[in-house]
Amino acid sequence: MATAQLLQRSPLTRGYSITGYDEMFAAEAEARNHYKPLLRELDTIGGSELARLARTADRLMKQQGITFTVYGRGQGVERIIPFDPIPRMITADEWELIENGLKQRVRALNLFIHDVYHDRLILKQGIVPPELVFGASGYRREMNGVRVPRDIYIHVSGIDLIRGPDGQFMVLEDNCRTPSGVSYVLKNRESMKQIFPFLFDAYSVRPIDDYAANLLEVLRYSAPQGVSDPTCIVLSPGVYNSAYYEHSFLARLMGIQLVEGRDLVLDNGYVYMRTTRGLQRVDVIYRRIDDEFLDPLSFRRDS
Repeated sequence: MATAQLLQRSPLTRGYSITGYDEMFAAEAEARNHYKPLLRELDTIGGSELARLARTADRLMKQQGITFTVYGRGQGVERIIPFDPIPRMITADEWELIENGLKQRVRALNLFIHDVYHDRLILKQGIVPPELVFGASGYRREMNGVRVPRDIYIHVSGIDLIRGPDGQFMVLEDNCRTPSGVSYVLKNRESMKQIFPFLFDAYSVRPIDDYAANLLEVLRYSAPQGVSDPTCIVLSPGVYNSAYYEHSFLARLMGIQLVEGRDLVLDNGYVYMRTTRGLQRVDVIYRRIDDEFLDPLSFRRDS
């Protein structure tokens, strides 16, 4: 069987049935233009070799501990990140549209949150019904009137996208509290480079290696005024959290400390972390803990 035929019959590459849009093929036997060089490369190596390389990538993921936990029936099951050797490709024009749209969306969401906790004009003018905000589980009365550094509420966002049947991108949901998953994107790209380097030959693939540096820059930018060299940390619930691999991975890439709640001390309005040299003041906390688990006095008592 030719690789093209194999790909057409594979559920991994024939788009997503939820929308009926096929990413690779515009017609039954005609690949979209930006997929044609990839298809020729895959035809060269053949289906059996492609499957072997995919198994090698899965083995590397497992050896490096790139896992996540799936919870069900009171138990957690550790699984490796599924690796699909067939990349989803976005053209430069499409990416420019997505990038500009998401920038605009995150700015709007940030302005919305700021308004909700301050002037509430969007509620007073009836644009959004107040009960939708005040009745939401994510609404925190404790934040009313609180000024946050640089008025930034959304520092990291995970926007889920899907395509409609016509190929247009749509937002499925906005994850703006403690979104996870970027570490798997970074490791997936690293694995692709190691196992399938030939797939990059025909394309000018945009790099993603600077993610950790960009994240650290955002954290440092969010430091209180007057702090020239802020101490940043990653706050994790601990090793039993489903995304703990990502917490440790990002902390290591950024070169900052990974801590748990028991490592921190609050004194005179400042947060300090315990170190072998004594207490060290913390200026910025990249928390990977949901609001309700932050403080047993203000939120959940079992946290």
